[in-house]
Amino acid sequence: MIKKGLSILGTFFLYLVSLLPFWALYFISDVLFFFIYHIFGYRKNVVRENLRNSFPEKTAAELKTIEIEYFKYMADLMMETIKTITISAKEVERRMYTTNPEIVEYYFGQGKSITAPTSHYGNWEMAALSFGLLTDKKRLIVYKPQSNIVFNDFFNRTRSRFGTVMISMKQTLRKMVEYKNELTFIVLASDQTPARSDVHYFTTFLNQPTAVFLGAEKLAKLNNSVVLYYRIDYIKRGYYSATLVPLFENPKQTEPYEITNSHVKYLESMIREKPAYWLWSHRRWKIKPEDIQK
Repeated sequence: MIKKGLSILGTFFLYLVSLLPFWALYFISDVLFFFIYHIFGYRKNVVRENLRNSFPEKTAAELKTIEIEYFKYMADLMMETIKTITISAKEVERRMYTTNPEIVEYYFGQGKSITAPTSHYGNWEMAALSFGLLTDKKRLIVYKPQSNIVFNDFFNRTRSRFGTVMISMKQTLRKMVEYKNELTFIVLASDQTPARSDVHYFTTFLNQPTAVFLGAEKLAKLNNSVVLYYRIDYIKRGYYSATLVPLFENPKQTEPYEITNSHVKYLESMIREKPAYWLWSHRRWKIKPEDIQK
């Protein structure tokens, strides 16, 4: 009960902070970066190891530059995520504009649903709000539930403010059966680490054997939906673009793992282009192929 009360108090505090203007939030972000990076060194060793293994060709100086840029951006992302609690639809459209929204209605006009793998690159929380404004058809986001129920429900309410339906991973297939007679646009974060019991496939990602979810591929083949990569690009502080990149129009005609390998490689190309805006503090490679074989 005490833990729940503290969580509710915490969500109320986040709501109050979200009312601050962006300039004030970025001032807080600058201070936050100093403490996270220079004082506490939050997951600094994790970030360094991930960068070093992902970019063996880069010099120590180059890796250090990416590391600092990442932590500065992570502080910004924290404050921008809090801002999504109260940000208006108009402000979302101004700060996260979609470059080719017409592609959604194009495929819906052909009677095709859409499956869109995406990643923790750029501001995925603001993208969730922008996604809700794209169309009036069924918009679904598959998410991995947090352990704290209060915060989980709070942020799901935030993400669904503009009509998006949030679906936990374990409910995905049941929901897709429920919506089988409707055109749907479903987005999945494809760069999370599966639970050990859910690891069925490894691919090479950023020079390392990487366990990956097969959810996007399975869903696309289930209803033969078009596969678009939901690309988020960092433009400048507080501003992003989203682009829907066609990958496969007929997923049932693809080879096993072809869709998965394709969206993983696409994300890798984005990261190599601008590496500082991916979630480097995540323990992405904690599961090794030899661990599964034991």
